[in-house]
Amino acid sequence: MKITKQARREAKELFRSCVVGGLLEENRVRQAVQQVLQSKPRGFLAILTHFLRLVKLDIERRTARVESAVPLASDLQTQIQTSLARSYGKGLDISFAQNPELIGGVRIKVGSDVYDGSVQGRLAELQESF
Repeated sequence: MKITKQARREAKELFRSCVVGGLLEENRVRQAVQQVLQSKPRGFLAILTHFLRLVKLDIERRTARVESAVPLASDLQTQIQTSLARSYGKGLDISFAQNPELIGGVRIKVGSDVYDGSVQGRLAELQESF
């Protein structure tokens, strides 16, 4: 489905109305979608499609995944959370996971940003350089 410029503008406006204090508010998103579905303006499917895309991108930007080869100590987890909150702002949803394939070190993914300090990542870089 091709989305018109007008539909994009309306979706962005709708998205901005759902942001409070720099964070997307879930209840406002639900209300906005219900309001659009009830009023059914011209091109409402395109508006909702683009709005959904904007919401997904925002959720992805606010989600961090921290992987390590072994479980991280609680003080190290707190340090990482503090550092990520300082860099990316409040409202970041951080999850910690184990990935033995990393061999050692930590890999952090926030949205499309990836910080790879793992042994596996360094070995891959070394292999590519040959």
